[in-house]
Amino acid sequence: MAKGIQFDGRPVWAEISTSALKHNLRAIRRRVGRGRKILAIVKGNAYGHGAVEVSRVLERERVDLLGVTCTTEAIELRESGVRSPILLLSGTWQGEEPRVFRHKLTPAVTNVAQLRNLERAASRARLRRPLGFHLKVDTGMNRLGVMPEDIGKFLAALADCRRLKLEGTFTHFASSENFASGQTEEQERRFATVLERMRAAGCDPGMAHLANSAAIASRPSTWADMVRPGAILYGYHQNYDPPEKRLAAEQALPLRLVLSLRARILMIRDVKRGEGVGYNARFTAERDSRIAILAAGYADGLVRHRHPGGPDAVGRRCVLLHGQCAPVVGIVSMDLAAVDVTGIPAARVGDVVTIYGTDGKRSLPVSDAARQMGTVTSDLLTSIGARVRRICVR
Repeated sequence: MAKGIQFDGRPVWAEISTSALKHNLRAIRRRVGRGRKILAIVKGNAYGHGAVEVSRVLERERVDLLGVTCTTEAIELRESGVRSPILLLSGTWQGEEPRVFRHKLTPAVTNVAQLRNLERAASRARLRRPLGFHLKVDTGMNRLGVMPEDIGKFLAALADCRRLKLEGTFTHFASSENFASGQTEEQERRFATVLERMRAAGCDPGMAHLANSAAIASRPSTWADMVRPGAILYGYHQNYDPPEKRLAAEQALPLRLVLSLRARILMIRDVKRGEGVGYNARFTAERDSRIAILAAGYADGLVRHRHPGGPDAVGRRCVLLHGQCAPVVGIVSMDLAAVDVTGIPAARVGDVVTIYGTDGKRSLPVSDAARQMGTVTSDLLTSIGARVRRICVR
């Protein structure tokens, strides 16, 4: 925990460890080899870590591209001084093209109509050089992307585009962490077939990229020309099937947690046995208790509905205070949460509580909470509210 963090305003914040972020990036580079490019995924406010703060660190570490979802996310980075190439992973909406040109962004193209819209807009703008773009191919997600059987139509349309340049071709895996299914291998096969058809037609596909976090950790055959780390950049491996694959991934790619979400204790209340705490008295004290009220609620990233308790039993929930477990009690409200500090006599108003992250030798990874809730790590990370200040620490 960073010592002595002080700032004006409500005492809830997220510490972003730049040393952990750099460690993870370097571990990824060692894993895939320095000859491969890195497209660092910073969409969703860098998985809740703060896109501007994270992107500045990654830019200094010379990542090759940054990946965002849309022009709004990209423009925030540009206006913050980030100059690295930025790929718009979900493409553009018709009418956004001037924003793409103005801010020097690289769009993904996911269908032929989008390609033609970009060409018309580029022609009207009289760009001095062709606009670079990446082609997204749908090999099995059945979301965005040109279908493999339609690649001929795409190539025919591209032949008429004088102001566009294909710089990369990519696809996205639906289940790269699942080794009980052959879906990833089938997607690999389909993608390879598309690349072969493109080259046979005289079209250079540019940089090929398909490896997401789990594929980087566990599927070397997918690494191609560039990889796209997302969750692993921030210290999180996927949940693998079979589970022993996770241990192998952790050994191959050791990571450090980048984010620690913290808040201070606002008040400590003495609650008598039988009294309720919070909405609907969902928690009723079974003994005379000391209850600490935290300056953080579900608008800050604490999910409202969770199993009660802490990590010392299956399904329990807690926070860390002085390196000890303090169970969360009652219903988390929008701005406040209550924890039982009866077993921590040293607890005082103003003490720092760790909601997610590390406190001394103990840690509460977001991934553990996500598994308890039956969701994914990025769901919880991206729910950390905008009002939570992100503070870079070493």
